[in-house]
Amino acid sequence: MTERTPSLSAEQGRSAVLASAFLRGMLAGGLGLGSLAVLVMMVWISSPASDSGPGGALHAAAGIWLLAHGAELVRTDTLSGAPAPVGVVPLLLTAVLMWLVHRAARDVMEPDDEGRTPPSAGSVFCLVTGGYLLVVAVVAFYAKSGSMAARPSSLLFPLVPAVAGAAGTGVWTAAGRPVAPPSWAPMRMHEAMVRTRFAGRAEAVLRAAAAGTAVLLGGGALLVAASLVWHAEQVQASFLGLSGDWAGRSAVLLLAMALVPNAAVWGAAYGLGPGFALGTASTVTPLAFTGRPALPDFPLLAAVPAHGPGTVLNWAAVAVPVAAGVAIARFTGRDGETCSRWETALTAALAAVGCGVGTAALTAAAGGPMGTGALAEFGPVWWLTGAAAPAWTALIGVPGALLLRAWRLRQQAGGGSGGGEVGSVLDFLAYADVSERRRSGPRWWRRHGGEDAAETPEPGPGTGAGTESGSPTGSPAGGGSVPVPPPSPAATSAAVPGAASWYQEDAGAVPYDFLPTDPWHERTAGDSPWNSGGSLSVSLSEDPGTPSARPPEAGPTDSPESASS
Repeated sequence: MTERTPSLSAEQGRSAVLASAFLRGMLAGGLGLGSLAVLVMMVWISSPASDSGPGGALHAAAGIWLLAHGAELVRTDTLSGAPAPVGVVPLLLTAVLMWLVHRAARDVMEPDDEGRTPPSAGSVFCLVTGGYLLVVAVVAFYAKSGSMAARPSSLLFPLVPAVAGAAGTGVWTAAGRPVAPPSWAPMRMHEAMVRTRFAGRAEAVLRAAAAGTAVLLGGGALLVAASLVWHAEQVQASFLGLSGDWAGRSAVLLLAMALVPNAAVWGAAYGLGPGFALGTASTVTPLAFTGRPALPDFPLLAAVPAHGPGTVLNWAAVAVPVAAGVAIARFTGRDGETCSRWETALTAALAAVGCGVGTAALTAAAGGPMGTGALAEFGPVWWLTGAAAPAWTALIGVPGALLLRAWRLRQQAGGGSGGGEVGSVLDFLAYADVSERRRSGPRWWRRHGGEDAAETPEPGPGTGAGTESGSPTGSPAGGGSVPVPPPSPAATSAAVPGAASWYQEDAGAVPYDFLPTDPWHERTAGDSPWNSGGSLSVSLSEDPGTPSARPPEAGPTDSPESASS
């Protein structure tokens, strides 16, 4: 609506943009809630044995929406009549809702078609977050009268930090993802950031930490998929036994899909070693499955390992954190050539710590209570998993990054000067081959233009006489010839790596360029040390269109001694 009012004043335009930011936050919350409510209503309509009306379905949708933000629900419609907490967050739904907040904050920061500048980053962050939290407050008040109300303390933490973090990343993305202190920070801080190259190092740490966390979660998902295939019969029996109609099975399938990221986090915790809890008296680790589990009937839970001590297949799960450490080493050692050993090791260690922080946060959301009594603990313990992740990744990542850095430096040294004497000999032979071809006449046409190419014309009277080797070269000003001596093999090999192949590919090219033809060179040509030894002489001309007019002391063709040289 505000985009269609180009006649607004500057102050009115700013007010409209601020109001639009607040409305975008509310729209993001309403869009996620509406999509989930439509899905729940479709399941309720298709269910032939529904024991509640549309109000119950809407209250269930409101409760699930709050649960996806990290709020802890309290169920009152239990078989025993005692309230039971539900704290396992469906992470797939959480990712969708947080992406809506992120996109709303990012879009507000982009300038519109009318040229109005967007508000400041702080204003956008506060307005988008405030608009979304207003929807959260309304939904929490509505769900309070249903069978799944949210615990008030959980609405403050972790719900508010999660929404604020998503809005903050949206503003940060719209600003270009800067890694620098804000403009109002002291100048000393800015100078310290520049002097220590904080931005580049922080970017390297974040990139390596994200790679390690992604590999860790991917490995956990692979473990879960392999276990589901291994226990296919139990998974099928659990899926078919939960409901007898297609509507109920569709609801079970949707719930299982929403919990797939949770299963990946559980698999990562299993590979790291701490494992996960199936009740207060049972723990599942690669070493053993101990205790008496309180295992609800659900397809994903049917894929847990067998009860008892672990086997070689269970121990193979340690490949997941090893792969995460290798990923950190790979992303850290890729830029290690420009850093010292200490900087490379520090970057890998900080990336391992970042991987541990991300894993701990995901683990805290992936688990939680599923009831009272034995189900009060369900899922991995966040602090154990968060401590095991940096220990594994640092143990593999720091030495791996140092080894990769050393290998790349050795490879660069071998490619640049590792040929040593062999490279010098090849360069000298390549130049000798060029000289031999130039003595026998122009042969570059056989490779570039074919046999029908025109031959190089003989040097005219204005281009100067040729040298003893028969390789006349005209100056860009139309002056005399430039006899070029063979380059030093050692200097060529050290300064230009791969120079031998360059000479072989273009045999007709002269390996030295002409000196600039300016008055300074004309005045100092006779006093230049280049002409004192007779190793290099360059014809200069004041007028590019006329033959060269050399001073007597500067031209190599004015005396027999210089001509013979």
